[in-house]
Amino acid sequence: MTGAPASAAGGSGAKPVRGGKLGTAAVNQASLWNIANILTMARLLLVPGFVALLLHNGGYDPAWRSFAWAAFAIAMITDLFDGHLARTYNLVTDFGKIADPIADKAIMGAALICLSYLGDLPWWVTGLILFREIGITLMRFWVIRHAVIPASRGGKMKTLAQGTAVGMYVLALTGPLATLRFWVMAVAVVLTVVTGLDYVRQAVVLRRQGLAAERAAAAAAEASEVRGQAEAER
Repeated sequence: MTGAPASAAGGSGAKPVRGGKLGTAAVNQASLWNIANILTMARLLLVPGFVALLLHNGGYDPAWRSFAWAAFAIAMITDLFDGHLARTYNLVTDFGKIADPIADKAIMGAALICLSYLGDLPWWVTGLILFREIGITLMRFWVIRHAVIPASRGGKMKTLAQGTAVGMYVLALTGPLATLRFWVMAVAVVLTVVTGLDYVRQAVVLRRQGLAAERAAAAAAEASEVRGQAEAER
């Protein structure tokens, strides 16, 4: 959810080499229709089904909310699996790079908006989390020409806390469990803010370093060209 997209594509039918990883040739032959991409697409297709289950019968039926929780849990699990497959087999496609973060934000955003619509979660919490997620995604594109912002341990903890908290809110919990989910969401909100600020800091530093490197390379190229012209005139 947060970090470089974990999902990628693969599955060209090539046999894995020793160690369970595919060679460079297999990576270059990666097909769109592979298990990692299929899991990502399945996660995208789960979004409307999840919304329908959560809002069924006015959104307050415990049974239907349990079904919605199951759909949400499946979406979170497939995110782990497609990322694991992508890292294990080193299979990357442009579709996987784009679709994976979209699928992550789609299921999380749908859950947050529905919960706020039902009055279970304050709108400011939903707005804060969505602002952070969309903002960080745009910031990654802002610096992608210079460097890739790596997924941090804090970002992974944020994703885990968000998924756990939202899952608990999807369920119709009462009593101590309802109190517990409030505190889990509070932790998720704090991690959302802290890791978001850290990503902003990293993005600014990486962009400055990238621009400085570009200026240095341009200056070196210009100096080399001047020396070449001077030598040619001798």
